[in-house]
Amino acid sequence: MAPTAPAAPAAAPPATASAVVTPRLLTGSEYLADAVDRIATATRRVLITTLTLADDDKTGPLIAALEAAARRGVDVRVAADVFTYIDAAGTFLPRGHLTRRKRASSAMASRLAKAGATFMWLGSERGLIWRGRTHTKFCVVDDVAYAFGGVNLDDRGVSNVDFMLRCEDASLADMLDAVFARIREASLLEQGHRSLSLRTGPRDEVLVDGGVPGDSIIYRRAVKYAKRAEHILLVSQYCPTGELGRLIEARDHELFFNPPRLASPANRVLISSSMAVTGHRTAYRRDTYLHAKFMVFTLPGGRRVSLTGSHNFVAGGVRLGTREIALLTHRGEVIDQLIDFHRREVAPQGANSGVPAR
Repeated sequence: MAPTAPAAPAAAPPATASAVVTPRLLTGSEYLADAVDRIATATRRVLITTLTLADDDKTGPLIAALEAAARRGVDVRVAADVFTYIDAAGTFLPRGHLTRRKRASSAMASRLAKAGATFMWLGSERGLIWRGRTHTKFCVVDDVAYAFGGVNLDDRGVSNVDFMLRCEDASLADMLDAVFARIREASLLEQGHRSLSLRTGPRDEVLVDGGVPGDSIIYRRAVKYAKRAEHILLVSQYCPTGELGRLIEARDHELFFNPPRLASPANRVLISSSMAVTGHRTAYRRDTYLHAKFMVFTLPGGRRVSLTGSHNFVAGGVRLGTREIALLTHRGEVIDQLIDFHRREVAPQGANSGVPAR
């Protein structure tokens, strides 16, 4: 039986076309620097939700900026998944056992709370570590939102091949504020909520997976457009699986995901087994870990649509009930940035995508 959905905060009104600035794609390091600069001058709110958050060499300035903002009275709210500090071994340790990583995470959370920020760990430390994770990633600073990418806020996350979209859109920022509240409430109640579709404009749709096992609006949209597509470009951490993986195989496609050699032992097994089952092969040849996640579907007549966000497009995440967020967009100016990112950061040097440019 599906968990009961917590009450949703009031939805923000849709953005008007005149209020929306074209989102700008930022690499992980660009995102971090831009967010730190904006947090330094924030006047009303800063909120962050992420899978992992750490006070590392590269992310230390972010933690310091959050502390400073909270001290000057800005409403700073941070939520990070316990995946930040647990691992497969940790699931078999006594609940009170403090690993080095957990001690560092607790110290960081205490610093933020002491400065006046509201901090919350999401999810459970026990059980299968991949089940029920909050994989959603976004940051809101006043009326600017950073979202629809996969960047985790620790040194490794910032260094991966990845990006976020910077969206200067007050209505979207308000909408994500409401999503943030829903995530925190659902985690407190240890419940999921049904997937959501939130309209931000005539050509954009924000998709939210609420953590109910088997219910993923993001994966369903990917399947919908894969059925109609003549060409599919996929960039992901993992090999696509399930119905989506089978549909991709039947279409003209380009697949870029990590080869097993780049992955951790657990992910190496996952990728290798997925490749064996699906028969898919990856065209990714670079040496830096690929963490970006997007698909571009070219439909009959050359029309394009894209899904970009935190979802890895694997069926396992759907079954496990991970919380995710994605942007479904028909806007050429956004899709062109994704294709350019693929050309610069993902494809073999000098190679071109089969997706038509506009």
